[in-house]
Amino acid sequence: MNALAATNRNFKLASRLLGLDSKLEKSLLIPFREIKVMLNVECTIPKDDGALASFVGFTVQHDNARGPMKGGIRYHPEVDPDEVNALAQLLTWKTAVANIPYGGAKGGIGCDPGQLSLSELKRLTRVFTQKIHDLIGVSTDVPAPDMGTNAQVGGLFEQTMAWILDEYMKFHGLFSAVVTGKPIVTAQLISENGGKVVAVSGISGAIKNSKGIDIPSLLKHSVANRGVKGFSGADPIDPNSILVEDCNVLNRAALGGVINRENANEIKAKFIVEAANHPTDPEAVEILSKKGVIIFPDIYANSGGVTVSYFKWVQNIQGFMWDEEKVNNELRTYMTNGFKDVKEMCKTHNCDMCMGAFTIGVN
Repeated sequence: MNALAATNRNFKLASRLLGLDSKLEKSLLIPFREIKVMLNVECTIPKDDGALASFVGFTVQHDNARGPMKGGIRYHPEVDPDEVNALAQLLTWKTAVANIPYGGAKGGIGCDPGQLSLSELKRLTRVFTQKIHDLIGVSTDVPAPDMGTNAQVGGLFEQTMAWILDEYMKFHGLFSAVVTGKPIVTAQLISENGGKVVAVSGISGAIKNSKGIDIPSLLKHSVANRGVKGFSGADPIDPNSILVEDCNVLNRAALGGVINRENANEIKAKFIVEAANHPTDPEAVEILSKKGVIIFPDIYANSGGVTVSYFKWVQNIQGFMWDEEKVNNELRTYMTNGFKDVKEMCKTHNCDMCMGAFTIGVN
């Protein structure tokens, strides 16, 4: 089931629990704006070797009822209109679950960032920004990093957002709050808090060390080598097998739809944290629930990223920087309150956490 179909399915189940009428249900599903952006690199973005290439970009702005729209910009070969539409819709429900004044949006370019040089990525990003600069802004749509524009490309996310900001300022002047960055990666947080990470996957492959991976060393290696491949502190494994490794917690933080009915029965983890958007197909959710696996749904579990982006947006507007302790304390408060709200909704409607979160978002 593709991301849009799965998202619409969850939305409709939540709307039935809430008793929404068909007109309201339909209006909530229709995006505010959906745009296909043709990036004709033949005109403005020659590759380093002199060849010319073309890429297609997409942007969807789903809903602005609660405030400016917010969402990441993804660089990946599988970016398509349905995926971008689904991710924009998920951001609408996610920001509502997090109780921050945003709506959902998403952007993406169909490309493989690993096959592009830094200068090629810079040209591509600037042309994309030229096409959408009138659609984004501090009070309309605030882009953020995503797959292919974040730390998975060797710390590229700060540069990507800086390129967007710089290009945007050519048209509109200085508005630093038009983009936000992204927090540090999950594995680092787990390691710093005493957790043992036994397997990691990324765009370049997957690795395993049952005794625990040295995450600080892995992060340095990933930056230097644009991925986990070749890391000496662990053994290479099939990226698909990481889902079924023996562990307590399975954290899916990249592509959607990777946990499905074909592999759900093989998963050994007791908890699944959906750090990616739509990593678990609805059919797999049913299988895992019967096995007693607890799933922390995407629109709650990965809302910390957009919440911290909100904090950064607020700081940019105010021109006043918070220290790390304040950011972490505020984030803890938001995430704790969100969890309590989800659990309360689960009790009210006798549903799992996925439906509890969706019901809050839609409501």
